Amino acid sequence: MYIEQIYVKKIAHSSYMIAGNEKCAIVDPRRDVDIYIEKAKDMGFKITHILETHLHADFISGHMDLAEKTGAKIYAPKSGNCKFGHVSLKENDTFNIENIKFEVIETPGHTPEHINYIVTDTSLSDKPSVVFTGDTLFVGDAGRPDLFPDRAEELASKLFESLKKLKKLPDYCEVLPAHGAGSLCGRAMGAKRRSTIGFEKLTNEPFKMKDKDEFIKSLTTDMPPAPDHFSRCSALNAEGPELVKNLSVLEPLTPEKFKKALEKDDHIVLDVRSYDSFGAQPIENSYNIDFGGNMPTFAGWIIPPEKNILIVADDEDKARETVIWLRRVGLDNSIGYLGGELPEWAKAGYRANHHNIISSPEFVEKYDSDKNLNLLDVRASGEYEENHIEGSINIPAPELRTRYEELDKNKHYYIICSTGHRSGTACSILHQKGFKNITNIGGGMTGYGNLKK
Repeated sequence: MYIEQIYVKKIAHSSYMIAGNEKCAIVDPRRDVDIYIEKAKDMGFKITHILETHLHADFISGHMDLAEKTGAKIYAPKSGNCKFGHVSLKENDTFNIENIKFEVIETPGHTPEHINYIVTDTSLSDKPSVVFTGDTLFVGDAGRPDLFPDRAEELASKLFESLKKLKKLPDYCEVLPAHGAGSLCGRAMGAKRRSTIGFEKLTNEPFKMKDKDEFIKSLTTDMPPAPDHFSRCSALNAEGPELVKNLSVLEPLTPEKFKKALEKDDHIVLDVRSYDSFGAQPIENSYNIDFGGNMPTFAGWIIPPEKNILIVADDEDKARETVIWLRRVGLDNSIGYLGGELPEWAKAGYRANHHNIISSPEFVEKYDSDKNLNLLDVRASGEYEENHIEGSINIPAPELRTRYEELDKNKHYYIICSTGHRSGTACSILHQKGFKNITNIGGGMTGYGNLKK
Protein backbone atom coordinates (compact mmCIF):
# COMPACT_ATOMS: atom_id res chain seq x y z
CA MET A 1 0.00 0.00 0.00
CA TYR A 2 1.33 3.40 -1.04
CA ILE A 3 0.05 6.70 0.37
CA GLU A 4 1.12 10.21 -0.62
CA GLN A 5 -0.15 13.45 0.87
CA ILE A 6 -0.63 16.48 -1.41
CA TYR A 7 -0.78 19.72 0.56
CA VAL A 8 -2.12 23.11 -0.54
CA LYS A 9 -0.84 26.12 1.37
CA LYS A 10 -3.04 29.10 2.31
CA ILE A 11 -6.19 26.94 2.60
CA ALA A 12 -4.14 24.27 4.46
CA HIS A 13 -5.81 21.44 2.56
CA SER A 14 -4.51 17.89 2.40
CA SER A 15 -5.59 15.41 -0.24
CA TYR A 16 -4.17 11.93 -0.69
CA MET A 17 -3.22 9.31 -3.23
CA ILE A 18 -3.60 5.75 -1.95
CA ALA A 19 -2.55 2.91 -4.23
CA GLY A 20 -2.07 -0.82 -4.45
CA ASN A 21 0.08 -2.33 -7.17
CA GLU A 22 -1.63 -0.81 -10.23
CA LYS A 23 -4.74 1.08 -9.16
CA CYS A 24 -5.16 4.09 -6.91
CA ALA A 25 -7.73 6.39 -5.32
CA ILE A 26 -7.58 10.14 -4.74
CA VAL A 27 -9.11 11.27 -1.45
CA ASP A 28 -10.66 14.76 -1.21
CA PRO A 29 -9.05 16.16 -4.39
CA ARG A 30 -8.38 19.83 -4.99
CA ARG A 31 -9.90 21.49 -8.04
CA ASP A 32 -6.80 21.75 -10.21
CA VAL A 33 -6.38 18.01 -10.68
CA ASP A 34 -3.49 17.62 -13.12
CA ILE A 35 -1.13 17.10 -10.19
CA TYR A 36 -2.85 13.77 -9.38
CA ILE A 37 -2.79 12.62 -12.99
CA GLU A 38 0.92 13.41 -13.28
CA LYS A 39 1.77 11.72 -9.96
CA ALA A 40 -0.21 8.62 -10.89
CA LYS A 41 1.53 8.46 -14.26
CA ASP A 42 4.95 8.82 -12.66
CA MET A 43 4.19 6.00 -10.23
CA GLY A 44 2.61 3.75 -12.84
CA PHE A 45 -0.85 3.85 -11.23
CA LYS A 46 -4.29 4.13 -12.82
CA ILE A 47 -6.74 6.40 -10.99
CA THR A 48 -9.92 4.33 -10.55
CA HIS A 49 -11.56 5.84 -7.45
CA ILE A 50 -12.27 9.38 -6.24
CA LEU A 51 -13.20 9.41 -2.55
CA GLU A 52 -14.98 12.32 -0.90
CA THR A 53 -15.30 12.43 2.88
CA HIS A 54 -17.92 15.22 2.80
CA LEU A 55 -19.18 18.26 0.94
CA HIS A 56 -16.24 20.55 1.57
CA ALA A 57 -17.05 24.04 2.78
CA ASP A 58 -13.77 25.90 2.35
CA PHE A 59 -12.80 24.84 -1.17
CA ILE A 60 -14.23 23.54 -4.41
CA SER A 61 -13.39 19.89 -4.86
CA GLY A 62 -11.89 18.47 -8.05
CA HIS A 63 -14.08 15.37 -8.19
CA MET A 64 -15.90 16.37 -11.39
CA ASP A 65 -12.73 17.33 -13.28
CA LEU A 66 -10.83 14.27 -12.13
CA ALA A 67 -13.68 11.94 -13.10
CA GLU A 68 -13.98 13.59 -16.51
CA LYS A 69 -10.24 13.32 -17.20
CA THR A 70 -9.65 9.77 -15.88
CA GLY A 71 -12.99 7.94 -16.03
CA ALA A 72 -12.68 7.11 -12.32
CA LYS A 73 -15.84 6.67 -10.25
CA ILE A 74 -16.73 9.18 -7.55
CA TYR A 75 -17.58 7.80 -4.09
CA ALA A 76 -19.46 10.14 -1.74
CA PRO A 77 -21.76 10.07 1.32
CA LYS A 78 -25.27 8.88 0.52
CA SER A 79 -26.71 11.43 2.94
CA GLY A 80 -25.11 14.23 0.90
CA ASN A 81 -27.74 13.77 -1.84
CA CYS A 82 -25.19 14.74 -4.48
CA LYS A 83 -26.64 15.65 -7.87
CA PHE A 84 -23.86 14.12 -9.98
CA GLY A 85 -23.22 10.49 -10.84
CA HIS A 86 -21.52 8.70 -7.95
CA VAL A 87 -21.41 5.61 -5.75
CA SER A 88 -23.35 6.40 -2.57
CA LEU A 89 -21.79 5.25 0.69
CA LYS A 90 -23.27 4.64 4.13
CA GLU A 91 -22.32 3.06 7.45
CA ASN A 92 -20.51 -0.31 7.17
CA ASP A 93 -20.21 -0.22 3.37
CA THR A 94 -16.95 -1.74 2.13
CA PHE A 95 -15.07 -1.88 -1.15
CA ASN A 96 -11.60 -2.89 -2.26
CA ILE A 97 -8.84 -1.51 -4.45
CA GLU A 98 -6.75 -4.62 -5.09
CA ASN A 99 -5.58 -5.76 -1.64
CA ILE A 100 -6.68 -2.55 0.12
CA LYS A 101 -9.99 -2.72 1.98
CA PHE A 102 -12.00 0.45 2.68
CA GLU A 103 -14.67 0.43 5.38
CA VAL A 104 -17.06 3.36 5.66
CA ILE A 105 -18.26 4.83 8.93
CA GLU A 106 -20.69 7.74 9.08
CA THR A 107 -19.20 10.62 11.05
CA PRO A 108 -21.62 13.58 10.94
CA GLY A 109 -20.78 16.66 12.96
CA HIS A 110 -18.64 19.03 10.97
CA THR A 111 -21.24 18.64 8.24
CA PRO A 112 -24.42 16.55 8.32
CA GLU A 113 -23.28 14.07 5.64
CA HIS A 114 -19.68 13.32 6.71
CA ILE A 115 -18.03 9.89 6.37
CA ASN A 116 -14.59 8.46 7.19
CA TYR A 117 -12.67 5.73 5.37
CA ILE A 118 -10.98 3.07 7.52
CA VAL A 119 -8.24 1.36 5.53
CA THR A 120 -6.76 -2.11 5.91
CA ASP A 121 -3.89 -3.50 3.87
CA THR A 122 -5.08 -7.11 3.75
CA SER A 123 -1.75 -8.32 2.34
CA LEU A 124 -0.18 -7.45 5.69
CA SER A 125 -2.88 -7.72 8.35
CA ASP A 126 -6.59 -7.89 9.04
CA LYS A 127 -6.30 -4.82 11.30
CA PRO A 128 -6.84 -1.24 10.07
CA SER A 129 -3.75 0.89 9.75
CA VAL A 130 -5.08 4.18 8.36
CA VAL A 131 -8.21 6.31 8.63
CA PHE A 132 -9.02 9.21 6.33
CA THR A 133 -10.84 11.50 8.73
CA GLY A 134 -11.71 14.42 6.46
CA ASP A 135 -12.80 17.22 8.79
CA THR A 136 -13.98 15.00 11.64
CA LEU A 137 -10.68 14.66 13.48
CA PHE A 138 -7.66 16.88 12.93
CA VAL A 139 -4.25 16.88 14.55
CA GLY A 140 -4.99 18.60 17.85
CA ASP A 141 -8.60 19.48 17.10
CA ALA A 142 -11.99 18.36 15.79
CA GLY A 143 -14.07 19.78 12.97
CA ARG A 144 -16.15 22.82 13.85
CA PRO A 145 -19.89 21.99 13.98
CA ASP A 146 -21.18 25.55 13.64
CA LEU A 147 -21.16 25.97 9.85
CA PHE A 148 -24.93 25.44 9.98
CA PRO A 149 -25.71 27.96 12.77
CA ASP A 150 -29.27 26.80 13.43
CA ARG A 151 -28.00 23.21 13.82
CA ALA A 152 -24.76 23.84 15.73
CA GLU A 153 -25.70 22.02 18.95
CA GLU A 154 -27.30 19.13 17.07
CA LEU A 155 -24.19 18.67 14.93
CA ALA A 156 -21.87 19.05 17.93
CA SER A 157 -23.79 16.24 19.60
CA LYS A 158 -23.38 14.07 16.51
CA LEU A 159 -19.70 14.94 16.29
CA PHE A 160 -19.22 13.71 19.87
CA GLU A 161 -20.67 10.34 18.87
CA SER A 162 -18.61 10.26 15.67
CA LEU A 163 -15.39 10.76 17.62
CA LYS A 164 -16.36 7.87 19.90
CA LYS A 165 -16.32 5.64 16.83
CA LEU A 166 -12.79 6.74 16.01
CA LYS A 167 -11.62 6.09 19.57
CA LYS A 168 -12.37 2.40 19.00
CA LEU A 169 -9.66 2.18 16.35
CA PRO A 170 -6.21 0.85 17.36
CA ASP A 171 -3.90 3.44 18.86
CA TYR A 172 -1.36 2.81 16.10
CA CYS A 173 -3.91 3.62 13.38
CA GLU A 174 -2.70 6.60 11.37
CA VAL A 175 -4.95 9.68 11.20
CA LEU A 176 -4.93 11.46 7.82
CA PRO A 177 -7.09 14.60 7.99
CA ALA A 178 -8.18 16.94 5.18
CA HIS A 179 -6.80 20.08 6.85
CA GLY A 180 -3.98 21.37 9.01
CA ALA A 181 -3.01 24.51 10.90
CA GLY A 182 -4.29 27.63 9.19
CA SER A 183 -7.65 26.25 8.09
CA LEU A 184 -10.86 27.78 9.47
CA CYS A 185 -12.55 24.36 9.47
CA GLY A 186 -11.32 24.02 13.04
CA ARG A 187 -10.15 26.27 15.84
CA ALA A 188 -6.80 25.01 17.11
CA MET A 189 -5.23 22.54 14.68
CA GLY A 190 -1.68 21.44 15.22
CA ALA A 191 1.16 22.08 12.79
CA LYS A 192 1.66 18.35 12.14
CA ARG A 193 -0.13 17.11 9.06
CA ARG A 194 -0.75 13.55 10.24
CA SER A 195 -1.01 11.74 13.53
CA THR A 196 -2.24 8.54 15.17
CA ILE A 197 -5.35 7.71 17.14
CA GLY A 198 -3.20 7.06 20.22
CA PHE A 199 -1.38 10.38 20.03
CA GLU A 200 -4.64 12.26 19.59
CA LYS A 201 -6.09 10.50 22.66
CA LEU A 202 -3.18 11.95 24.63
CA THR A 203 -3.03 15.47 23.23
CA ASN A 204 -6.24 16.47 21.43
CA GLU A 205 -8.54 18.34 23.83
CA PRO A 206 -11.86 17.80 22.00
CA PHE A 207 -10.95 14.15 21.36
CA LYS A 208 -10.14 13.67 25.05
CA MET A 209 -13.44 15.07 26.34
CA LYS A 210 -15.77 12.56 27.97
CA ASP A 211 -18.61 14.85 29.02
CA LYS A 212 -20.98 15.46 26.10
CA ASP A 213 -22.43 18.71 27.42
CA GLU A 214 -18.94 20.12 27.99
CA PHE A 215 -17.97 19.06 24.47
CA ILE A 216 -20.99 20.73 22.89
CA LYS A 217 -20.40 23.95 24.80
CA SER A 218 -16.72 24.00 23.88
CA LEU A 219 -17.39 23.48 20.16
CA THR A 220 -20.26 25.97 19.87
CA THR A 221 -18.89 29.00 21.74
CA ASP A 222 -16.14 31.46 20.83
CA MET A 223 -15.58 29.89 17.42
CA PRO A 224 -13.82 31.95 14.73
CA PRO A 225 -16.16 33.48 12.14
CA ALA A 226 -17.03 31.33 9.13
CA PRO A 227 -16.24 33.00 5.79
CA ASP A 228 -19.08 33.66 3.34
CA HIS A 229 -17.89 31.13 0.78
CA PHE A 230 -18.21 28.17 3.15
CA SER A 231 -21.93 27.70 2.51
CA ARG A 232 -21.51 28.42 -1.20
CA CYS A 233 -18.75 25.83 -1.62
CA SER A 234 -20.76 23.10 0.10
CA ALA A 235 -23.69 23.70 -2.23
CA LEU A 236 -21.48 23.78 -5.34
CA ASN A 237 -19.71 20.59 -4.32
CA ALA A 238 -23.06 18.82 -3.93
CA GLU A 239 -24.33 20.09 -7.26
CA GLY A 240 -21.12 19.25 -9.09
CA PRO A 241 -18.81 22.19 -9.86
CA GLU A 242 -18.42 23.43 -13.42
CA LEU A 243 -15.52 21.79 -15.21
CA VAL A 244 -12.45 24.02 -15.24
CA LYS A 245 -12.11 23.61 -19.01
CA ASN A 246 -15.46 25.39 -19.42
CA LEU A 247 -14.52 28.48 -17.40
CA SER A 248 -13.59 31.85 -18.89
CA VAL A 249 -10.01 32.42 -20.04
CA LEU A 250 -8.16 35.33 -18.45
CA GLU A 251 -7.37 38.04 -21.00
CA PRO A 252 -4.78 40.83 -20.83
CA LEU A 253 -6.51 44.21 -21.03
CA THR A 254 -5.15 47.60 -22.01
CA PRO A 255 -5.89 50.40 -19.53
CA GLU A 256 -8.58 51.65 -21.94
CA LYS A 257 -10.35 48.27 -22.09
CA PHE A 258 -9.87 47.73 -18.36
CA LYS A 259 -11.48 51.07 -17.58
CA LYS A 260 -14.36 50.43 -19.96
CA ALA A 261 -15.03 47.03 -18.36
CA LEU A 262 -14.91 48.58 -14.91
CA GLU A 263 -17.70 50.98 -15.84
CA LYS A 264 -20.11 48.03 -15.88
CA ASP A 265 -21.99 47.39 -12.65
CA ASP A 266 -21.28 43.65 -12.73
CA HIS A 267 -17.47 44.10 -12.75
CA ILE A 268 -15.13 44.62 -9.79
CA VAL A 269 -11.37 44.98 -9.36
CA LEU A 270 -9.30 42.64 -7.22
CA ASP A 271 -5.82 44.01 -6.55
CA VAL A 272 -3.50 41.31 -5.19
CA ARG A 273 -0.37 43.44 -4.95
CA SER A 274 1.29 43.92 -1.57
CA TYR A 275 -0.46 46.29 0.78
CA ASP A 276 2.31 48.87 0.42
CA SER A 277 2.09 48.89 -3.39
CA PHE A 278 -1.68 49.11 -3.19
CA GLY A 279 -1.54 52.03 -0.78
CA ALA A 280 0.54 54.07 -3.21
CA GLN A 281 -1.88 53.84 -6.12
CA PRO A 282 -5.10 51.79 -5.91
CA ILE A 283 -7.71 51.95 -8.65
CA GLU A 284 -10.94 53.42 -7.32
CA ASN A 285 -13.36 50.94 -5.68
CA SER A 286 -10.92 48.04 -5.88
CA TYR A 287 -10.50 45.31 -3.28
CA ASN A 288 -6.97 44.77 -2.01
CA ILE A 289 -6.36 41.20 -0.88
CA ASP A 290 -2.58 40.83 -0.67
CA PHE A 291 -1.38 37.67 -2.42
CA GLY A 292 1.26 37.34 0.29
CA GLY A 293 -1.44 36.75 2.91
CA ASN A 294 -4.32 34.27 2.92
CA MET A 295 -5.64 35.63 -0.36
CA PRO A 296 -8.03 32.78 -1.34
CA THR A 297 -9.81 32.64 2.00
CA PHE A 298 -10.36 36.38 2.18
CA ALA A 299 -11.31 36.56 -1.50
CA GLY A 300 -13.94 33.86 -0.98
CA TRP A 301 -15.08 35.74 2.10
CA ILE A 302 -15.28 39.24 0.63
CA ILE A 303 -15.56 39.22 -3.17
CA PRO A 304 -19.20 39.18 -4.42
CA PRO A 305 -19.45 35.81 -6.23
CA GLU A 306 -21.83 37.09 -8.90
CA LYS A 307 -19.39 39.76 -10.11
CA ASN A 308 -16.93 39.51 -12.99
CA ILE A 309 -13.42 39.97 -11.64
CA LEU A 310 -10.73 42.21 -13.12
CA ILE A 311 -7.30 41.50 -11.64
CA VAL A 312 -4.42 43.84 -10.85
CA ALA A 313 -1.20 41.98 -10.04
CA ASP A 314 2.54 42.53 -10.21
CA ASP A 315 2.82 40.54 -13.43
CA GLU A 316 0.95 38.14 -15.72
CA ASP A 317 2.16 35.01 -13.91
CA LYS A 318 0.82 36.30 -10.60
CA ALA A 319 -2.50 37.22 -12.24
CA ARG A 320 -2.90 33.72 -13.66
CA GLU A 321 -1.90 32.12 -10.36
CA THR A 322 -4.54 34.29 -8.69
CA VAL A 323 -7.17 32.79 -10.99
CA ILE A 324 -6.26 29.27 -9.85
CA TRP A 325 -6.64 30.28 -6.21
CA LEU A 326 -9.95 32.04 -6.87
CA ARG A 327 -11.35 28.96 -8.57
CA ARG A 328 -10.35 26.89 -5.55
CA VAL A 329 -12.79 28.93 -3.45
CA GLY A 330 -15.60 29.05 -6.01
CA LEU A 331 -14.90 32.40 -7.68
CA ASP A 332 -15.01 31.43 -11.35
CA ASN A 333 -15.60 34.76 -13.08
CA SER A 334 -12.06 36.11 -13.57
CA ILE A 335 -12.16 37.63 -17.04
CA GLY A 336 -9.20 39.97 -17.42
CA TYR A 337 -6.11 41.53 -15.90
CA LEU A 338 -4.42 44.89 -16.34
CA GLY A 339 -1.60 44.41 -18.83
CA GLY A 340 1.40 46.48 -17.87
CA GLU A 341 0.02 46.87 -14.36
CA LEU A 342 -0.45 50.23 -12.62
CA PRO A 343 2.28 52.22 -14.40
CA GLU A 344 0.31 51.87 -17.64
CA TRP A 345 -2.89 52.93 -15.88
CA ALA A 346 -1.15 56.05 -14.58
CA LYS A 347 0.38 56.89 -17.96
CA ALA A 348 -3.09 56.65 -19.53
CA GLY A 349 -4.13 59.50 -17.24
CA TYR A 350 -6.70 57.55 -15.24
CA ARG A 351 -7.61 58.31 -11.63
CA ALA A 352 -6.30 56.30 -8.68
CA ASN A 353 -6.59 56.73 -4.93
CA HIS A 354 -3.87 56.59 -2.30
CA HIS A 355 -3.56 56.37 1.46
CA ASN A 356 -0.76 56.72 3.97
CA ILE A 357 1.31 53.81 5.25
CA ILE A 358 3.47 54.32 8.30
CA SER A 359 5.91 52.12 10.19
CA SER A 360 5.51 50.96 13.77
CA PRO A 361 7.98 53.51 15.19
CA GLU A 362 6.14 56.37 13.52
CA PHE A 363 2.81 55.08 14.81
CA VAL A 364 4.20 54.76 18.35
CA GLU A 365 5.38 58.36 18.22
CA LYS A 366 1.91 59.51 17.19
CA TYR A 367 0.19 57.29 19.76
CA ASP A 368 2.48 58.44 22.58
CA SER A 369 1.63 62.05 21.81
CA ASP A 370 -2.10 61.42 21.37
CA LYS A 371 -3.70 58.48 23.18
CA ASN A 372 -7.07 59.55 21.76
CA LEU A 373 -6.19 58.96 18.11
CA ASN A 374 -8.63 56.69 16.27
CA LEU A 375 -7.10 53.22 16.05
CA LEU A 376 -9.06 50.53 14.21
CA ASP A 377 -7.92 46.93 14.81
CA VAL A 378 -9.24 44.69 12.01
CA ARG A 379 -8.06 41.32 13.32
CA ALA A 380 -10.50 38.59 14.39
CA SER A 381 -12.12 39.12 17.77
CA GLY A 382 -10.18 36.24 19.36
CA GLU A 383 -6.87 37.78 18.32
CA TYR A 384 -7.98 41.15 19.60
CA GLU A 385 -9.02 39.78 22.98
CA GLU A 386 -5.68 38.04 23.37
CA ASN A 387 -3.66 41.21 22.82
CA HIS A 388 -4.53 44.72 21.66
CA ILE A 389 -3.57 48.36 22.02
CA GLU A 390 -5.53 50.26 24.64
CA GLY A 391 -8.26 52.45 23.20
CA SER A 392 -8.48 50.68 19.86
CA ILE A 393 -11.75 49.71 18.16
CA ASN A 394 -12.15 46.14 16.93
CA ILE A 395 -14.02 45.47 13.69
CA PRO A 396 -12.67 42.44 11.76
CA ALA A 397 -11.80 43.37 8.17
CA PRO A 398 -14.57 41.34 6.44
CA GLU A 399 -17.20 42.88 8.72
CA LEU A 400 -16.33 46.39 7.54
CA ARG A 401 -18.50 45.70 4.50
CA THR A 402 -21.49 46.41 6.74
CA ARG A 403 -20.09 47.76 10.01
CA TYR A 404 -18.37 50.74 8.40
CA GLU A 405 -21.46 52.68 9.47
CA GLU A 406 -20.18 52.48 13.05
CA LEU A 407 -17.30 54.75 12.03
CA ASP A 408 -17.20 58.48 11.32
CA LYS A 409 -16.06 59.40 7.80
CA ASN A 410 -14.89 62.78 9.08
CA LYS A 411 -12.31 61.20 11.40
CA HIS A 412 -8.78 59.99 10.62
CA TYR A 413 -8.39 56.27 11.31
CA TYR A 414 -5.13 54.39 11.83
CA ILE A 415 -5.70 50.76 10.82
CA ILE A 416 -3.80 47.79 12.20
CA CYS A 417 -3.85 43.99 11.87
CA SER A 418 -1.12 41.41 12.48
CA THR A 419 1.19 42.31 9.61
CA GLY A 420 -0.45 44.77 7.21
CA HIS A 421 -2.26 42.36 4.86
CA ARG A 422 -5.74 42.54 6.40
CA SER A 423 -5.40 46.22 7.21
CA GLY A 424 -4.71 46.73 3.48
CA THR A 425 -7.97 44.92 2.75
CA ALA A 426 -9.72 47.08 5.35
CA CYS A 427 -8.36 50.23 3.70
CA SER A 428 -9.71 49.12 0.33
CA ILE A 429 -13.18 48.50 1.77
CA LEU A 430 -13.21 51.85 3.55
CA HIS A 431 -12.11 53.57 0.32
CA GLN A 432 -15.20 52.07 -1.34
CA LYS A 433 -17.39 53.40 1.46
CA GLY A 434 -16.14 56.96 1.06
CA PHE A 435 -13.48 57.18 3.79
CA LYS A 436 -10.63 59.52 2.81
CA ASN A 437 -8.53 59.86 5.98
CA ILE A 438 -7.05 56.42 6.58
CA THR A 439 -3.53 55.24 7.42
CA ASN A 440 -2.32 51.65 7.28
CA ILE A 441 0.21 50.64 9.95
CA GLY A 442 2.85 48.58 8.14
CA GLY A 443 4.03 45.54 10.05
CA GLY A 444 0.91 45.62 12.22
CA MET A 445 0.88 44.20 15.72
CA THR A 446 3.91 42.08 14.84
CA GLY A 447 6.02 45.16 14.22
CA TYR A 448 4.48 46.93 17.18
CA GLY A 449 5.22 43.99 19.47
CA ASN A 450 8.83 43.70 18.33
CA LEU A 451 9.30 47.41 18.83
CA LYS A 452 8.02 47.18 22.40
CA LYS A 453 10.34 44.32 23.40
